Amino acid sequence: MNISIIITQEEHYKYSQEICDTIELSALLRGTGIAKRTPEYIQKKMENKDAIIALDNGKFAGFCYIESWQHGKFVAHSGLIVHPDYRNLGLAKKIKSKVFDYSLEKYPEAKVFGITTGLAVMKINSDLGYKPVPFSELTTDPTFWKGCQTCTNYEILKSKDNKMCLCTGMLYDPKEKPKDPPKHPFNIKILNRLKSIKQALFLKK
Repeated sequence: MNISIIITQEEHYKYSQEICDTIELSALLRGTGIAKRTPEYIQKKMENKDAIIALDNGKFAGFCYIESWQHGKFVAHSGLIVHPDYRNLGLAKKIKSKVFDYSLEKYPEAKVFGITTGLAVMKINSDLGYKPVPFSELTTDPTFWKGCQTCTNYEILKSKDNKMCLCTGMLYDPKEKPKDPPKHPFNIKILNRLKSIKQALFLKK
């Protein structure tokens, strides 16, 4: 297996539909909400060199892209996905680490953030130095939050005035500290408990 993790180019546009399909299928299987992407949107990210793709001798293996908000004050990594044939190999962490380093290089002054319901993504983010934060510390750009409209949990976010949802907000501030292991290690039991509490509060009939 020879997997390359590289910045996207024009030759990678052909993978746009497969990327969208893989992201959507993964969300359906997990039963989690996710903002839907279109092949055109994915291709635009590739054109702007705001995306990372993993390929195994030409076969799609994984993907992630960068979004910037408030004139580059904030950046987020979205659409992190690994093809089912390449899961449980540590590839998601490698892709995330690559896009993390690349975004710090391309947007050196930006705070890096994300919102997710996935414990695996939270673990990766924590290892990179992110910390859980309230949504008030994330971007206020309405375009970002508008992207959540296709998520199945959007009505929860809307009812809470974009201040809370089933997702957990995580933030990395390059001015706060270097990329070192966090002082408080990731605790999957605590985050599982937090997720359960949120679901009980927001999804109760």
